[in-house]
Amino acid sequence: MTKKQLEIDGITIDVEKKKVKNMRLVVYPATANTPFRVRISAPIATSQEHIRIFITSKIDWIKKHQQRFSEKIIQPKQVFSNDEIHYFQGVSYILRIIEHNKVPKIILTTENINIKTESTENIQIDTKKYLNLYVKPNTSAEICQLIINKWYRIQLEKIIKPLIEKWEAIIGVKSNEFRIKQMKTRWGTCNIQAKRIWLSLELAKKSLNCLEYIIVHELVHLLERLHNARFVGFMNKFMPNWKTYKKELNEL
Repeated sequence: MTKKQLEIDGITIDVEKKKVKNMRLVVYPATANTPFRVRISAPIATSQEHIRIFITSKIDWIKKHQQRFSEKIIQPKQVFSNDEIHYFQGVSYILRIIEHNKVPKIILTTENINIKTESTENIQIDTKKYLNLYVKPNTSAEICQLIINKWYRIQLEKIIKPLIEKWEAIIGVKSNEFRIKQMKTRWGTCNIQAKRIWLSLELAKKSLNCLEYIIVHELVHLLERLHNARFVGFMNKFMPNWKTYKKELNEL
């Protein structure tokens, strides 16, 4: 068995020649230790040019899977206890559960704490941000999750509508509606026929730049359905820094 690498359209492909009858193309998602990978197995007698032509014919398929893998959402397991970290608009907040017998609510606060160090008389100020969750005593983690998700949805709805209107005017398209839902593997989707934009509830946790990137991404699909060179050209035109925001989103 021989191993080589080819680079086609910015994608590195591992090439293995071994005792097989047909060529087989496989894509692997990125993990904590390895990047996105593409591998092709080919019969030993297959020429390099034949392999290159075959991969080129599959490049859109490869990019489609690369896009899907890069947009997968990894949601950390949360237990909803005091001092747990939660995010809103890219900012981390310390969860503080406050028991009361009224309607559940969430209030964000920023508090300055004076800290006196042992080695000096100077007072240092430590700023902490809190997500104060007001719930009835003995409220379960599942109910806390529902309360926070409802709050996230309300905040997103306030933000998304003006952002969509802003970018529709810039891009020159018009969507019919947007909806928010829990998504396990996508940040957003676009139903081109219905001109409906779906956005993940998880975007409430991300920065406004990340949210705008997904909105622009989905609206551009009203101009170009595929993730091809034309699509990338539109993204570069309307949001030149989109790759930076995409990287930020995936790293988060």
